[in-house]
Amino acid sequence: MASTSTNKQPLLIDRVFHNTVDSNTLASGSATSLDILGTNSSAVLLNCTTNDGGICEDIYTVARSTTAYTVLFYLSTAADYLRSTEAFFVGQVTSATTSGVITNFDSMPKVLAPLPEVGSEPQLRALYVPSGKVLWATLQLAAPVGTNETPIIAAQGGLY
Repeated sequence: MASTSTNKQPLLIDRVFHNTVDSNTLASGSATSLDILGTNSSAVLLNCTTNDGGICEDIYTVARSTTAYTVLFYLSTAADYLRSTEAFFVGQVTSATTSGVITNFDSMPKVLAPLPEVGSEPQLRALYVPSGKVLWATLQLAAPVGTNETPIIAAQGGLY
């Protein structure tokens, strides 16, 4: 059993992951709101409903066109569909406007892990996905674009 089940520190990673999502069919249901509205098409980026949770140390987009797209991230308890009543907004990142450029989700929460040397950013950042939760990603659009110009969305980290 992972260390998260016994509340011991440090949390030990059992296995690593690197998940990607093609966002050409994703849309939040609104081009302006951060809330999930109406019918949406979102994708699971990390599913922790059947394990002890996970930590995303890097979440990023890879641009595929000259159009900037806003990627929205939500936590939910449902793994089958992102419902507006269960969706909790946790952040956003806007993709680059040059194809192939990577944009990182730099506004993730700060973590308590110690650093070997202090620089301009004295704390690391990561997004913890607790046991029983799912990390969803979608684009801030009223309807899906449906072409391969939307960014690739990816997350890397470890599962407990």
